Amino acid sequence: MLARSAKALFSRLIDYAGLFPPAALSMADAVRNYDAYRRGEHAWMLGRFVVPAAKMGEVPGDFPLALVAPPMEVMDDVYVETDDIDALAARGLRAKIRTGGVTADAFPDAARVAGFIARCAERGVAFKATAGLHHPIRCVKPLTYEANAPTGTMHGFVNVFMAAALVNHAATILMETDARAFEFGDDAASWRGHSIGTEDLTRVRKEFAISFGSCSFDEPVADLKELGWL
Repeated sequence: MLARSAKALFSRLIDYAGLFPPAALSMADAVRNYDAYRRGEHAWMLGRFVVPAAKMGEVPGDFPLALVAPPMEVMDDVYVETDDIDALAARGLRAKIRTGGVTADAFPDAARVAGFIARCAERGVAFKATAGLHHPIRCVKPLTYEANAPTGTMHGFVNVFMAAALVNHAATILMETDARAFEFGDDAASWRGHSIGTEDLTRVRKEFAISFGSCSFDEPVADLKELGWL
């Protein structure tokens, strides 16, 4: 049975970004996939459909969009990719951090991610992550879906969002490679004995650590199943 704290952590966690690399699907294929996911068993984990602003006109009108807008453009629900968290706080905008890409140098180190999370928490700025978070736990994996693709160290999405929930331990949590260090129960989720209650975790996800964009929905779900967390 799914633990309540796991349900709190994974609910609406994954914004589907199938249009973006490394998947780089056509609009028709990405829309078809998203429609299937929102009708499927794990629809409760699915967030918004991520599209570049330039392609908005190609999307069916009933899709809940997460718009990829130009930096610092003022719109409702905009996530701005910048290190200037103070500016976002002053303007009531949300932050976005790029946590990977298709080359090893696109992945920020754990200290930078931890600093970003801590600064957002200090200034009360909600954030989302984008790119590179295909797997739950920090690991070394191929960076694309091509044969003989180069490998690199990827941040885990469980690491990132538990780091946001236990921000005082963020830097160490982001470096964790052992899935057994994380535990999910009905009343709380924990990392190496440091816990957060399920209700508090629900609030963190709703108000602070919002979601991450992934060009794959199936891959994160499959990994969570393999770990026994779904």
